[in-house]
Amino acid sequence: MASNIDDHAPAISEIVDFDHGSGSLVERLLFNNRPVILLMCLLATLFFGFEAMHVKLNASFEKMIPTHQPFIQNFYKHYDDLQSQGNAIRIAVQADQGTIINAHYLEMLKEINDKIYLLPNVDRAYMTSLWTPATRWVAVVSDGLSSGPVIDGQYDGSPAQLAVVAQNIAKTGRVGELVSNDYTSSMMYVPLLQYDGLTGEKLDYGKLATELNQIRAQYATQGITLHIIGFAMVVGDMINSIGKILIFFAVSALIATGMLFWFTRCVRSTLLVVAASLVAVVWQMGFLPLLGFELTPYSVLVPFLVFAIGMSHGAQKMNGVMQDIGRGAHPLVAARYTFRRLFLAGFAALVCDASSFAVLLTIRIEAIRELALLASIGVGILIFTNLIMLPMTLSYTGVSKSAAIRSLRNEGTATERVDNWLWNLLDKFTTKRYAILAIALAGVLGVVGLYVGRNVQVGDLNKGAPELRQSSQYNQDNAYIIKHYTTSSDTLVVMVDTPPGDCIAYSTLSTLSNLEWQLDQMPQVQSTSSLGSFASQLTMLITENSPKWYELVKNQAFLGDFTEHLSATQANFDCTFVPLYVSLTDHKAKTLDAVISKIQAFIANPHNQGPDFKISLAGGNAGIEAATNIVIEQANHMMLLLVYSTVILFCFIVFRSWRAVLCAVLPLVLTSILAQALMVWLGIGIKVATLPVMALGVGIGVDYALYVLGIVIKQLRDGATLSQAYHRTLLFTGKVVLLTGFTLAAGVVTWVFAPIKFQADMGLLLSFMFLWNMLGAMVLLPSLAYFLLPPRLFPKGNGKLAGH
Repeated sequence: MASNIDDHAPAISEIVDFDHGSGSLVERLLFNNRPVILLMCLLATLFFGFEAMHVKLNASFEKMIPTHQPFIQNFYKHYDDLQSQGNAIRIAVQADQGTIINAHYLEMLKEINDKIYLLPNVDRAYMTSLWTPATRWVAVVSDGLSSGPVIDGQYDGSPAQLAVVAQNIAKTGRVGELVSNDYTSSMMYVPLLQYDGLTGEKLDYGKLATELNQIRAQYATQGITLHIIGFAMVVGDMINSIGKILIFFAVSALIATGMLFWFTRCVRSTLLVVAASLVAVVWQMGFLPLLGFELTPYSVLVPFLVFAIGMSHGAQKMNGVMQDIGRGAHPLVAARYTFRRLFLAGFAALVCDASSFAVLLTIRIEAIRELALLASIGVGILIFTNLIMLPMTLSYTGVSKSAAIRSLRNEGTATERVDNWLWNLLDKFTTKRYAILAIALAGVLGVVGLYVGRNVQVGDLNKGAPELRQSSQYNQDNAYIIKHYTTSSDTLVVMVDTPPGDCIAYSTLSTLSNLEWQLDQMPQVQSTSSLGSFASQLTMLITENSPKWYELVKNQAFLGDFTEHLSATQANFDCTFVPLYVSLTDHKAKTLDAVISKIQAFIANPHNQGPDFKISLAGGNAGIEAATNIVIEQANHMMLLLVYSTVILFCFIVFRSWRAVLCAVLPLVLTSILAQALMVWLGIGIKVATLPVMALGVGIGVDYALYVLGIVIKQLRDGATLSQAYHRTLLFTGKVVLLTGFTLAAGVVTWVFAPIKFQADMGLLLSFMFLWNMLGAMVLLPSLAYFLLPPRLFPKGNGKLAGH
């Protein structure tokens, strides 16, 4: 079999009999300088290992959003007026007993307010609670209208002052926003700064979440419960759970190591394959601080994927060396023969992987671009660690004699077939009947997958944080706030620009009121708030609080009297900008789509716009998420198109045949279709965190196809039938493809038990893609080859496919 699989003479057991000048220039350059190359790899590992010690785990709110999108650009234009509506946390401070109108609760709230106020990276100017001076009431007095802070300097905790506080809360008109509808809790709104204004330090989400949870625990023993939500808490909780995530990564690595040892029965070769893959991860991590990057809870999967890809390629190299040593070859000769046979296929696969991941750089969201660069660098490193360093190391260590002999026990010869039930079953797919059956089944699955997958949505599909389990503290806190407050944690801000001083003009307020009324009729909207509704409320107050006077008065002088009572959140100082706050029931994709469409239809009406009066979208956390969803939806199909274009290009470069390209790519397409259907079934939306997984799945899957199809075509060119070619491929690279497919799937499927739902979802998706890409390479690929690669295309003695 060796002479048929390989391009070398019978096994050379003595190194003196080997021609060191044979092989390609690259092979000679590398293997004739093994000590120097391995020393360089050792020094690189030490250097990058030292740099990897400086890797920080953090995240950035700004890097998760598409800064080029019109909504975000509009938001940044008004950032000074709306910076409190970007990255912020909300804290509902609940009284465990009774209502908030008691001295003990308000004293505890004051202490909590002061602690939160002093936390680093808090935008203190825009922080609000019952104790902040910016939280004001407005009421009618004998001289007209009067206003003041809810809790002023005269508060002393006495029953009389508690009654004043209760009256002031009622006069704010913000029950359901400032305090809960049942008066059992009050809300603190805490906007965050990416960099601290005093120290310049970057916001550390993990540290912030830890400090907030410490405050939560401190006051839980004093009759106070804190419910905390916001992007910072989601990311912070994920960062602080990284230790548990790493445990599952370690379990996956141990499963892969155990199954590889079961396959080889050789400790040294197993450890070398694992070590080479881990070295690649160390180099990858070392690049992070050098590039100024941080590891995020979303990109933490990438090092494991690099390890998984490394295990796949390393197992192929180890298997080749082991078989040659089993035939009697010297370890160095075996390493060089394996390098000759598999380097081109491995190099093409890894370059294809890296290029596929690099396609993600076209998505103009910084977090995805960093992930793409990190993945591309990691895969590129594998060329050195697993395609070059590993064979070189095996050339010194060799493998155990018993393992080498065992690797050939059921190999057969060039003319004999191995009688194995699995090989016999897989070989059937090179026959017409089974090929038609496999292709027909794949077609049915593809149609069903397309039908189900068409319902895949962009954005979140559930309330709360989909990255965390519904039983998590965060999602319980979110459920409490939704239940007890009229205004939710999901706020969309509509921005209105006016000429100087015209923010209080009747035409401005009338347009705002009309838009508010239309939005209030939508089931997706909990409440709205703007200068228009504020003016109507004040009109009602000065008319003995009669609801029938809840209306705008078409009297500009009358409206102008309201300006002295405006807060910074209702209009800017120059009266040229007015925000309209829309509180949504949730941030699901359907909710955002419906509300955005309604507002855009309103804006499209020429009566609602003017030369100096402009309504635009969008601010607030919901507005930012809507903008992100729009970009992700636009990028999704383009990304897959570019990924597959890259894969097709590299496959064509390797095989020089469109027929072979179809054999390699169609199984990958089926996996992508079914993966999107699986996302629908699991309730996973396409978003910043999940979009790259589809590209990563395609990149990993093409490795299997290249290792299988490369050997099949070589055998066909040597005159073998498709059945013979595939059977020999199964005994060489095919069995390792089966091994790695099952091994990696078994490892990542354990993630379903992880505390972070994001990791559990990714475990299911990756496990599915590992298995289906492997099945595609082992079942669908030979079935397609039966029709696309018939024997007439391979005339004996011709090294190329006929007609190609």
